Amino acid sequence: MAISTTAKSRAAALAALAVSAMAVAGCGSSSRSSTSTAAAAPAAATSPSSATSTSSAGGSGAESIGTAKGSMGTYLTADEGRAVYLWVADSGGKSACSGACAKAWPPVETKGQPTAEGGVAAADLGTISRSDGSQQVTYHGHPLYYFIADKSKGQTKGDGTNGFGAVWWLVSPSGQSIKSGGSSGGSSTGSYGGGSSSSSTSSSGGGWG
Repeated sequence: MAISTTAKSRAAALAALAVSAMAVAGCGSSSRSSTSTAAAAPAAATSPSSATSTSSAGGSGAESIGTAKGSMGTYLTADEGRAVYLWVADSGGKSACSGACAKAWPPVETKGQPTAEGGVAAADLGTISRSDGSQQVTYHGHPLYYFIADKSKGQTKGDGTNGFGAVWWLVSPSGQSIKSGGSSGGSSTGSYGGGSSSSSTSSSGGGWG
């Protein structure tokens, strides 16, 4: 009888130990699970998509059109002071300059509505869509261009140049061409004007004045 009682006591003790061990193991698993979940939470808060949206909220990329003064008068500028031009072959608010022409006379492009500075009328600024999908700035309906030979602020070598079949002029704040006849290095047939444009309009045709 004593042996039976002892065996029962040992069995009860072993069962108690097993229950206790299972409880400890359960707590450890729960603890690890909680730690893992807590560690994952910060990663979710800094997902790539949220970082992208934050960085894309930066500058709009809109071009600013201002003015500068030279021997020919006050003219429009862009890109931190570079002179801009109109081309008399353009008409109807559309650009006729593409291909080789657009390499020598790069369009003034913008991402968003252009802004006005220094006497430029914001209401007269606009944009047109080019064939490659880019947006070109216009002023009084004239598409605006840079000249590749103008290497720095203040240079106006394109003024009065006859290139790609028509003349290029600086633009006044009133939206008119400044017909100075190339007062700062422009030529009638420069090395940038030997090609032909995509327009059939000649310099004597009904272009901008």
